[in-house]
Parts: sequence; C-alpha cells; structure tokens
Amino acid sequence: MWNDLNTADYEGMIAETISLKGYNNETIRAYYSRPLNKTNYGSILLIPHMPGWDEFCREAARRFTQHNYAVICPDIYCRYGTGTPTEVSTKMREAGGVSDSSVMGDSQACIDFLKHQPNSNGKVGVIGMCSGGRHTFLAACTLEGIDAAVDCWGGGVIASQDQLTEARPVAPIDYAEKLDCPLLGIFGNDDHNPTAEDVNKTEEVLKRLGKNYEFHRYDGAGHGIWYYDKPMYRQEAAMDSWNKTLEFFDKYLK
Repeated sequence: MWNDLNTADYEGMIAETISLKGYNNETIRAYYSRPLNKTNYGSILLIPHMPGWDEFCREAARRFTQHNYAVICPDIYCRYGTGTPTEVSTKMREAGGVSDSSVMGDSQACIDFLKHQPNSNGKVGVIGMCSGGRHTFLAACTLEGIDAAVDCWGGGVIASQDQLTEARPVAPIDYAEKLDCPLLGIFGNDDHNPTAEDVNKTEEVLKRLGKNYEFHRYDGAGHGIWYYDKPMYRQEAAMDSWNKTLEFFDKYLK
C-alpha cells in the first residue's frame, strides 16, 4: 500500500538506461530500475503511453521499485529517432503509428529479460496507461510469461472495422479468449477513449468468457487520472487506484 513503509528498513535502488535486443533482433533502449539489497522479487513491464518514453514513465517505474519490483520500460518509439518525448512521439504519429507487432516484439523481449535476471522470482506483470493500456491488454492475450496485467484507461481495446489500420490490424478485444492471466482495469467514467460504453463492452466479453478480471471505475474522472502535471489529475481516484494496483501486483507477483 502507498506509504505503508517501515522507517527502519533499508531502501536503495538503481535506475538506468540499458540496451537490449527487441523486435526483429533490433537494439532498443529501455529504462530499468530495480531494488538494491533485495532478492527474489517480482518484475513489471511498463509499456509507455502516447506522450512517449517520458519522465512520468520513469517516475512510475521508480515508484514500483520502491515497492520492491524490478521494472523495465522500453523505448517503443526509438526507431523514429531521438529528441524530447513529444518530438519523438510526433514523428511516430506522422509515420502512421507504431505497429502492434513491433510493440509486442519489444514487450516479449523485455519479459524474457526480466525473467532471466538473477534476483527475479520468475513472475512478471505488465502495466500501461492510455495507448500503453491498449498494448497491455494485447500483450496479456498474445504474449508468453505474463502473470498479471493492469490496463489503465487503455483506449482502442474495442475498435470497429473502420478504425483498424495497417499498424493496428486487429482489435485487442478479438484476442480476449486467449487471456490467461488476471487483469485489472482502471477507468474514469467521463473518459472519451475508452468511453464508459467501451468499458462495458470489454467487461461483457470478459464475463462471458469467464476470465479473471476486476474493473474499477471512477465517477468525476476522465482520461489520465494519475497525471498530476495535467488538469485531468484526480487525486482521490488516483491514490485509490494506485493502491489497488499495488495490491493486485502484490497478490500475483510476490
């Protein structure tokens, strides 16, 4: 739980940029944080959101590491060049968007990396916000080695035929039957993407398929309720859902 630490405990971490082989065996960058003086810890793949491989993602990684998780956050837009997160994500959108196959390839490489670290307990969770939430749902349904997944306001899980593109050829919900790990969903009822109706449809499918899931939905909140640097931040909903996320990962990864 948030702030439920023991003041007598040692705390230390290392956080750095590393390189590893991702999709198509191409070298990618990733932000990797992990506890010091800890062993047998769970790990988390944090998939970046549409603003890019930014300061929020790095800060979120370190927050999870403070709760004794190793976290890797890959630069899924690195093939579009370097610059500020806004500059690189703009280049990505101008090029037609990053492909699902590329993101899933990078994600699988990160999962495999985490599982093979000497202090890992072998359990890996995945989390993402916004487009990263969509990618999280897709990863939970199509990749190997995921023990728990958290979709934070992922838009595009439900998609009509005319919304599909070359980069996103299949709606993630169409893979829902393959979901074989617990799924947590965090949503604002005033969000426009996903809408409350989209979340209803996703829940209907998961319920019909008998999947292990739990959704938490917040009135008076829209998209991005954790983003304290933006007007969309909702303090009460943010802290409640952070706690629910930590409890969820503790249950399945520790």
